[in-house]
Amino acid sequence: MDKKLDTILNQISELSVLELSELVKALEEKFDVKAVAMSAAPATAAAGAPAAAPVEEKSEFDVIVTNAGTNKIAVIKAVREFKPELGLKEAKDMVDACPADLGTMKKEAADEAKTKLEAAGATVELK
Repeated sequence: MDKKLDTILNQISELSVLELSELVKALEEKFDVKAVAMSAAPATAAAGAPAAAPVEEKSEFDVIVTNAGTNKIAVIKAVREFKPELGLKEAKDMVDACPADLGTMKKEAADEAKTKLEAAGATVELK
């Protein structure tokens, strides 16, 4: 890091909370910007280091059967519940050829598929 920035960081780290608040207000006025509070921001962000971009929560997942387990019949039935367009033979072939990708599903459907497939004895990953 640049020596000038390092000096500024050291000076900021010595400020009290009240002084930091006043500094933020002065910077907002000077540069016509608005600071956004981040309650889960690490201490380094408060000391002037840039905060990481917020992580966007995934809404869709790929459901992958990694292992069919010992009760393949129950797993085949569960697969057909989530892939009704598959015939019995196609579902059996899919389960026999693990890892099997059941496709992309919304979070709720993916969680439900994982729960039902694991109850049937399969090992499932959501990616």
